[in-house]
Amino acid sequence: MEKEFYSNGKLLLSGEYAILDGALGLAIPTSYGQSLQVTPNTSGFLDWTSLDLNKNVWFSAQLDLTNLNVVATSDKSMANTLKTLLLEANAQNPLLLTDSEGFKIETHLTFPRNWGLGTSSTLINNLAQWARVDAYQLLWNAFGGSGYDIACAQTNSPLVYQLKNNKPKVASIAFDPYFKESLYFVHLNQKQSSKKAIANYREQQFDTSELVKKITDLTRAMIGATTLSDFELFMDRHETVLSAILKMTPVKERLFPDYYGTIKSLGAWGGDFILATGDEKSISYFKSKGYNTVIPYSKMVL
Repeated sequence: MEKEFYSNGKLLLSGEYAILDGALGLAIPTSYGQSLQVTPNTSGFLDWTSLDLNKNVWFSAQLDLTNLNVVATSDKSMANTLKTLLLEANAQNPLLLTDSEGFKIETHLTFPRNWGLGTSSTLINNLAQWARVDAYQLLWNAFGGSGYDIACAQTNSPLVYQLKNNKPKVASIAFDPYFKESLYFVHLNQKQSSKKAIANYREQQFDTSELVKKITDLTRAMIGATTLSDFELFMDRHETVLSAILKMTPVKERLFPDYYGTIKSLGAWGGDFILATGDEKSISYFKSKGYNTVIPYSKMVL
């Protein structure tokens, strides 16, 4: 019997980097995500196909069902990553692969792969649903990370996320600012490596507890902002705090010094999406700079 699972994509509006050390983060699940379809068969193999937004195959692999060794694949590195995830899922639920003599699995993205909205986290959460295991444990045992993206995958509203004693604390919130029509997400035309970004963060010397407090306070301030100008002030302060820690130039100063609104990096600095405040002129501004993916807040948020 065919089974299908779906997980939401993610964006972290506040708390990037510091969320790893226990800071409170504001996150939104996106209207874009990824599905996973599982069809049992009698092949003796696990045949995997990943389809992109346009339903083109971007990855495929065949794994031996008895030991999950890779028999054939379009990308050896990615196949080994998939094998790692499946082995971990099977370790948590040894009955997973005994449900059938073979499986055909297809994944379908509803956003371009380079957007950085959670190709991996949506996959992990979908696998966890199929395997009936804990998605956070699957993430941490296989890759690491804060886990906020798993929270977004599972939640259909804006949320706050915090690690307390290495356990995820998730709470849905009514974050629906009246000035949301002045918020835009702009893609920087490149996908940033989270692993490299986190490694750079870990190399810096700073007072972790002080950073966690500052970012937590700013997250709460952003949530409670009642005016666009206040929200912009907190966006700027967040950029200033992390710029000093990361020893990196804020994205507005680096790429958009003449922009009339406020800009904040989201997630790993240097790639993926940024959050910009503005108006209908913002779209033409960013497109004139070569950044053609400009998505209004209301269209991005689930």
